[in-house]
Amino acid sequence: MRFRLNKRNLLVLLGVSFTAATFLLTTRVLLVRDTDTRDAQVKVTVRSDTVTFNLDSPPQLLRSVYAANFKQHVRNADKFPGDPQLVLVVQVHNRPEYLELLIKSLERAAEVHSFLLIFSHDYISEEINAMVQRITFCKVLQIYFPFSTQLYPKEFPGQDPRDCPRDISKDNAVKKGCLNAEHPDSYGHYREAFITQTKHHWWWKLHFVWERVHVTQGYSGFVVFLEEDNYVLPDFYHFYKAMIEFRKKSCPNCDVLALGNHNGLTKTFTSLSNKVLTTGWMSTKHNLGMAMSREVYYKLMGCSDEFCTYDDYNWDWTLQHLSGTCISNPLKVLFAQASRVVHTGDCGLHQKETCRPELASQKVEEGLQMIKHSLFPPPLTLTGAEAVEHKEHMKNGGWGDVRDHMLCNKYAQVL
Repeated sequence: MRFRLNKRNLLVLLGVSFTAATFLLTTRVLLVRDTDTRDAQVKVTVRSDTVTFNLDSPPQLLRSVYAANFKQHVRNADKFPGDPQLVLVVQVHNRPEYLELLIKSLERAAEVHSFLLIFSHDYISEEINAMVQRITFCKVLQIYFPFSTQLYPKEFPGQDPRDCPRDISKDNAVKKGCLNAEHPDSYGHYREAFITQTKHHWWWKLHFVWERVHVTQGYSGFVVFLEEDNYVLPDFYHFYKAMIEFRKKSCPNCDVLALGNHNGLTKTFTSLSNKVLTTGWMSTKHNLGMAMSREVYYKLMGCSDEFCTYDDYNWDWTLQHLSGTCISNPLKVLFAQASRVVHTGDCGLHQKETCRPELASQKVEEGLQMIKHSLFPPPLTLTGAEAVEHKEHMKNGGWGDVRDHMLCNKYAQVL
């Protein structure tokens, strides 16, 4: 699984770089200025070079992002040679207290030295960068979403001051002449950049990990997708391997693994420790610790236009819509009834005032003490096989702007 920089690969990389630069110039996303500069500089050592993230200048920051994404320095590679046995991808925004909890949980996970951890950032800060670079227990790669609101604070894909206010009527928007007057969402609202960013980041990350990360090109296992406010249990990898073995023998048509659920660490954990069930993929149940194979990625890639134009700002609700529509056979999931991934975030996209990471940490530690004797269970047992069917929902809107549709659809070509 080694990346060979032969003549053909070099030409491909040069072509991608040229295409990306052309696209950025034509959409004017290079011509921005940043007024929120809380950090000075963040330095990331990449092989023998140094990529400097200058937070005072979004254009310079953007160039550094592309440089880091091109060079893809894998930290601790000398310490842990060989191919990774498991790839975990963490989507990171700007909640360092929760990210620290996740990293601590990973450090305590059995066999973590065999993992490749990929952190996908849409916000760059000295604190977050230092936190990730302190990891010594496995191989680590950082990638950077190159269309974030931090990079484009005053124009698309950030919030352009000429954009329509969220709640203005379409008639008034047309009279006002704001940029996206013709494209409100299904409920008459106009885009908010901080709302659309998460879905953009998720879809870009999916393409980049499977198509552009060198070290995953020969990887044939499942990729586990986490978020910064997740916490993994010590037997996370043990349970993952058990699910892979169960799938091989008893559920070869299971498309997705869900290692987590939203029940938390409760008294029922002991009785459910080695229990799994199969069902159709649902946003509200199976988006925590979700793992997919390259084959499932290809299924999703074939639905890029529908993913990118469906009027819901949530990637998971969009995925549920695709399951059974564009993807003709609904996605089948193998689901852990005793969660190996805990959601610690007590605040989310829409509010941050009540964030209490210290309470989340205490709650998890208390839960671990309660269930510690139920970890590392014997082989898995199937407790149920529910119908696998398409379950439509009322879309949430927030994704009606054609600029979002066009950019989202570009990720397969421009990375």
